[in-house]
Amino acid sequence: MERLNRDAVIAITLLLFCGVFFWASFDIRTPNYGVLAPSTWPRVIIGVLTFLSLIYLVQSLRGNPETVTAGKSDREPGIRGWVDHWRNPLWCFGLFFAYVALLPVLGMLIDGIAFVYVLMGVLGGWDGKKPLVHAYVSVLAIGSMWSLFTFGLDVILPTGMFMDPF
Repeated sequence: MERLNRDAVIAITLLLFCGVFFWASFDIRTPNYGVLAPSTWPRVIIGVLTFLSLIYLVQSLRGNPETVTAGKSDREPGIRGWVDHWRNPLWCFGLFFAYVALLPVLGMLIDGIAFVYVLMGVLGGWDGKKPLVHAYVSVLAIGSMWSLFTFGLDVILPTGMFMDPF
């Protein structure tokens, strides 16, 4: 048997985590009144993550071993090379922390739209008609999610200082 590549090990680890989380979902208390069980949404999300992890495992096991580089990296040495190599994840984490910090000020709707718009611009570029597409996608995606949670599921989301009723 050939050695498992790094992606297969990560996929198996993700599947183990999904199993533990699904098992832990049985400890969620069920109320006595007739509503949807509180464990339903976590189990749906865990099910989707399990399915995606299975796809990841199958793709990693089918992968061509010749295309996998054995720990070789083309990045430059030093801090500058490290930052250049990890630029996109660093942007994602930095913008997410800014999103969380501004959530009490701007609220879920405005802050979410701004977060998605800026993140799409940083990762996808700002040239041509991309800013218009980014604005359309961010307003549509966050607006739909906000509407679903606010009106469909009656979840109270952070309103921020600008949308707070006086």
